[in-house]
Amino acid sequence: MAQPTNTYATNDMTGIREDLGGIIYDITPVDTPFLSTIPRTEASNTLHEWQTDSLAAAAANAVIEGDEASTDASTATTRLSNYTQISDKVARVTGTAVAVNTAGRANEMDYQMLKRGRELKRDMETALLANTAKSAGSDSAARFVGGVPTWIATNESTSGTAPTGDGSDTRTNGTQRAFTEDQVKTVMKAVFDAGGMPDMLMVGGFNRQISSSFGAGTKLQKVEDKTLHTAFDVYESDFGSLRIVPNRFQQARDALILQTDMWAVAFLPGRNMAEYELAKTGDTERKQILSEYTLECRQEAANGIVADLTTS
Repeated sequence: MAQPTNTYATNDMTGIREDLGGIIYDITPVDTPFLSTIPRTEASNTLHEWQTDSLAAAAANAVIEGDEASTDASTATTRLSNYTQISDKVARVTGTAVAVNTAGRANEMDYQMLKRGRELKRDMETALLANTAKSAGSDSAARFVGGVPTWIATNESTSGTAPTGDGSDTRTNGTQRAFTEDQVKTVMKAVFDAGGMPDMLMVGGFNRQISSSFGAGTKLQKVEDKTLHTAFDVYESDFGSLRIVPNRFQQARDALILQTDMWAVAFLPGRNMAEYELAKTGDTERKQILSEYTLECRQEAANGIVADLTTS
């Protein structure tokens, strides 16, 4: 079949209006489980410090009736520190870009700043969970926050070498091995013996799938909703419940066993996702969004790590 002679069709036309939807679709993940879960506090210096303490070991503690009271030994608190890190994002758009009629957003600068804010939050999550030692920086080098893997030293399952546990040095990677439930059980017992009460198991995507096989991979069929359940969100251990949380921004080779109230992110006043207009040097607008923050590890022995895991 052919189109009849002199039929005027859309391929002959020049005045058709464009069909551009009013929604911008973006599936880039913006969830930051660690940053969104742990408490927030305030820093007052680029070197943020806090103290930890512990009790003497428990004993049978029997004394003779009428005996002279003896003085028990006292120990000093431990003083810990971490450096604030500055993370920023900058958007720049022309005056024309602000003036034109745009689809999917009312103002181009506002839209770009929204994107930069989400990107900054992802960067912060990545920095807090990185195996990066704290650093004071200099006039030519940025300060770095000591990330979670540099603090956990007491309770671990690893084929590498543990850090000192004060954020000053990194964890040395070892030979990667498969993630198992026994590794989690071993670390959980060590954390319990140290006095911790973890509530979160945070893993990368691959090892989140592996964790679904814990407990012999039991599968449940709910007839009423016709759903086959092959995964679970909470792991009930001998020493408490762990919420299993996948995190795209942590090291995929680590399984972090965390007591979330024993961590905090500290911001310098007025520097938590703060926005600034930068100097105008032409027919453009520039805005900066930044955070200055650090990680507070309130008691590393309340946490654990299963390190050096396979990731594929």
